[in-house]
Amino acid sequence: MTESNHAGFSGSGFVNYTNVAGGYVEFTVNAPAAGPATLALRFANGTTGDRPLNISANGGSPSNLVFAPTGAWTTWSTMTTTLTLRAGANTVRATATAAEGGPNLDFLDVTASDGQAATDHEAEDAAISQGAVESNHTGYSGRGFVNFQAVTGSSVEFTVDSPQATNAKLDLRYALGAAGSRALDVSVNGQTVADDLSFPSTAAWTTWLSVPVPQATLQAGINKIRATTSSGDGPNLDKLTVTPTGPADGVRPTAPGNLRKDGEPTVSTVSLAWAAATDNVRVVAYDIYQHGQHMKAVDGNTLAATVTGLEPETSYDWTVFARDAAGNVSEASNAVTIATLPAPPDTEPPTAPGGLRSPGRTATSVDLVWTAATDNVRVTGYEVFRDGALAETSDGPATTVAGLRANTPYAFKVRAYDLKGNRSAFSPEITVTTGGSQPGGVPDPGPVSTLASGVDVAWGLTFLPDGSGVYTERNTFNVVRLTKSGQKTVLGKVPDSQTTGGEGGLMGVEAGPDFATDRYLYFLHTSSEGNRIARMKLETNNTLSGYTVLLRGMDKSRFHNGGRLRFGPDGKLYASMGDAQGPSKAQDRNSLNGKILRINPDGSIPSDNPFGNAVWSMGHRNPQGIDFDSRGRLWQAEFGDGTMDEVNLIQRGGNYGWPSCEGTNGSCSGYLAPKKTWPTSAGSPSGLTIINDHVFVATTRGERVYRMRIDTSSNLVEQKTYFQGTYDRLRTVEVDHDGDIWLTTSTDKDGTSGNDRILLIDIVYSGGPPGNEFVLSSGAFGDNGTIPARFTCAGDGGAGQDPSPPLSWGAGNTGARGYAVVFADVANNGNKLHWAIWDIPAARLTLPEGLGAGFTVPGQDGAKQKAMGSGANAQKYFGPCPGGSTHPYTFTLYALNTATVPGLGSGSSMAQIETAIKAAATAAVRLRGNSNARA
Repeated sequence: MTESNHAGFSGSGFVNYTNVAGGYVEFTVNAPAAGPATLALRFANGTTGDRPLNISANGGSPSNLVFAPTGAWTTWSTMTTTLTLRAGANTVRATATAAEGGPNLDFLDVTASDGQAATDHEAEDAAISQGAVESNHTGYSGRGFVNFQAVTGSSVEFTVDSPQATNAKLDLRYALGAAGSRALDVSVNGQTVADDLSFPSTAAWTTWLSVPVPQATLQAGINKIRATTSSGDGPNLDKLTVTPTGPADGVRPTAPGNLRKDGEPTVSTVSLAWAAATDNVRVVAYDIYQHGQHMKAVDGNTLAATVTGLEPETSYDWTVFARDAAGNVSEASNAVTIATLPAPPDTEPPTAPGGLRSPGRTATSVDLVWTAATDNVRVTGYEVFRDGALAETSDGPATTVAGLRANTPYAFKVRAYDLKGNRSAFSPEITVTTGGSQPGGVPDPGPVSTLASGVDVAWGLTFLPDGSGVYTERNTFNVVRLTKSGQKTVLGKVPDSQTTGGEGGLMGVEAGPDFATDRYLYFLHTSSEGNRIARMKLETNNTLSGYTVLLRGMDKSRFHNGGRLRFGPDGKLYASMGDAQGPSKAQDRNSLNGKILRINPDGSIPSDNPFGNAVWSMGHRNPQGIDFDSRGRLWQAEFGDGTMDEVNLIQRGGNYGWPSCEGTNGSCSGYLAPKKTWPTSAGSPSGLTIINDHVFVATTRGERVYRMRIDTSSNLVEQKTYFQGTYDRLRTVEVDHDGDIWLTTSTDKDGTSGNDRILLIDIVYSGGPPGNEFVLSSGAFGDNGTIPARFTCAGDGGAGQDPSPPLSWGAGNTGARGYAVVFADVANNGNKLHWAIWDIPAARLTLPEGLGAGFTVPGQDGAKQKAMGSGANAQKYFGPCPGGSTHPYTFTLYALNTATVPGLGSGSSMAQIETAIKAAATAAVRLRGNSNARA
């Protein structure tokens, strides 16, 4: 039934479904052409449960959409899906499938095949003659509405920029609380398209309706659409909605030609010129890029530009792209490399840094700070020496030197350098001894070794159940298996891969969650028609077979192709996809570019995706590294333009602002803010991995690894910077099944192939959980990592009586009087209890590796334990033994309100023990692990 008892709807009301399955709302939709169309349904759901609908067109196969709670019946949201329409009239039906019926349904908005998106133009932003902007009546959009003066000839003139000449439908949203009707004349570019258009009473000034002008003709470029009172006063005017009814302009301009140097460069500028591109409508702009970074834009009539603010004596890689008013971007021009001139002669070195000291240390790293040097021009950076050899560089007067060994003294000294390479004298040398290591939760980078050399732009990296890695080479399209002992095996190439002369090629790789049984590897790569997600099978003879495309439709460009893949804890495949140098695509829900994508392992679209397609979040420029934290939340690293790189916490349907907002710079109101930003000169974050809720980010331009902790407020804190300038550009960082990091170099800008490496960083888990937070961790594996074989039945070939892994935690603010840990197999949402330990004293915040046997645990101050099984098996930790298929496991730490859990003895069952522990618990946290061990 149609109702109007909840505010915020458009039109005269909304449809309230009867609380039964099978109720439906049927719309008639006219499409200008046959093909896929985007359907957006505006709804409210004030309940706490989902309200699903089947959406079908012309009786065809339905698309099932889940309409989640909106928090209140007066809070309206939009759900989007894609269906195929025929040319002309179509019947679109939304049918409730649950006994509770559907959500309250406000309207259906359709963008048909080859159609152009509607645009809204607020009346308060238009040119107003004899009227005022007011906001005293609720329900308007934007900042207010226009109240006409009560005279004939009052007007509101909207400026509408159309990407092409087209017919369009005009809708004027208004309110009229007075009786009767009022009239407006509507003209486009001086030509009347509606004479004395009637606006009937809406009965209240807070009730808003729309009156259409079915047919108007727009010219390419600027149009003036004027609404003028024709008989005295007019209605309150809220906005104009322009919906082009002709086909969209999908033709890209041709690539600009003959890009060349236009005059000699200076120490800080380069001048460029190029031949004009052509377009079926018109070229409105040219975008000038330096290796993926947008440097400058000029209008479509300008064929030369000078880029300023460059560094002296530096080679820059230039390309130019043409753009039309519809946002179509050409392919790249030819690339040219032009170097700026050297800076003026300068032989004066900087002053020596002073006050070198160490404010902190771990078992594997030393923090250093010093007093900044000065220079007659400027200090460019600092060189940090360890034991007489250059260890790394630093942008400023502080750094962290990692890759060290525990309980070892190291000598450090620092010197400054300037742009011309003049070096200062060294600071006084200091000696710092690293700390000792202990099981805990903080992943500190230890000694670094080389796993493989002779690698060519290793881009993607994943791990197989046996612990070996699989990496991709972007430019050769090779897929290579690499063991931790350094043995390389080329598995083959991914078919139909091609480069883009920049950042495209064979990029992400991810082993499927069921690899142990189906042996699927997933790839993201560039092909002839665009970027793709595909799947192949790794045969037992180390060859690839069965190439299958799972997702197409992602545009490619020389730069901004995204490229990372990651399976989530929900079993879905997530992908990062760049805007393909078309910034407007990032805000287009129907485009897969500038997005985080989410698909099922077979390539189908999950029913709970927010927009009915593969899009999970939007408003991204060039997102790359993605990974999940201990709470199952997705974090993502993103390349900025010329100002800020960022790390984001991704939300379903979230909009992160590009191109209006870059990091925190620009028009950022209404968009989700990043959790961390860096200047682009210190970033270009390509790889991201998470260990025990510490985010590691590898950077290309920054040539460093960042580490940050996720705190309880979901902020990134305690940033550390490692290996700056030590290993050149860094591409990919991933944690392996042993909790160590594999780090790939990416010297792709030097023009030499096969000179990259894959490095192994020994991660030492030290210091205990950060900030004494109530967090459970293990020094043997990271959260959601693979439980090492020595703690499973594979260690000794028998089930039960296994060595237990080391565990540690912080007390937080739980006020615990004791602790307990329960270990369980949770495959298929089950809870198969393996082992429990309880009555752990409040003062004890660790359990060592390899607990002894016995109901009373030896050496653990009276703690008790019980495992599944009988006899000796029940008296010691019982590790994973799923028999070859990968199972998820959880170690759950309970804070107890008692030092001794009552009612438990050696004869208690595992279920009784878990129930008693839960009854005494005041808080609980989990450490996740995985295993496919077999005896």
